[in-house]
Amino acid sequence: MARLLPAALEKVIDELGRLPGVGVRTAERYAYYLLRSQQHNNESLAKAVASLKTDVKTCPVTFALINADETVSHLYNDPDRNKQLVAVVEEPLDIIALERTGQFKGTYHVLGGAISPIDGIGPEQLHIPELVKRLEDDEVEEVIIATNASVEGESTALYLQRHIKDAGVEVTLSRLARGIPVGVDLEYADQITLTHALEGRRLL
Repeated sequence: MARLLPAALEKVIDELGRLPGVGVRTAERYAYYLLRSQQHNNESLAKAVASLKTDVKTCPVTFALINADETVSHLYNDPDRNKQLVAVVEEPLDIIALERTGQFKGTYHVLGGAISPIDGIGPEQLHIPELVKRLEDDEVEEVIIATNASVEGESTALYLQRHIKDAGVEVTLSRLARGIPVGVDLEYADQITLTHALEGRRLL
């Protein structure tokens, strides 16, 4: 069968299709957009993508993403931040969601994922030993477990709770409150959301 598109265009479509959440049709639209774009725009995009591996690294303390010329995360180094309060999240981008609230003034610790036996991810693949060391080094008073409200996130939260207690570290453990979002009917709420809504109920 004859090739329907130029090889270079098909190559770009194939590569874009590797991105999470990008299907074939979306990859085709993106590739065609790039084909029609000005050359300097494409070169700018290619340069930005290439610089990811050289200009971005992981903070050795919090495991957040930082600039290559930084030693540690600026959120950790900020003197206005409370190092005795640590929010534990699954991925670096989860930090953005909490920061947008403007309410959290502690520091972060990125696990690098969640426990998922199906995907071959166990506790040993996560930054849990480093977390325990931080709790001792920074004399942390409270750990907010802010993993996702998924089966994997819940399993990870339970493991962290047990692991920290077994390590003998004296620290207050808390979990982000979960509930039913405004405007969502009960019939459309999933089991995990409803369970947390019941557990987090309050007196009127």
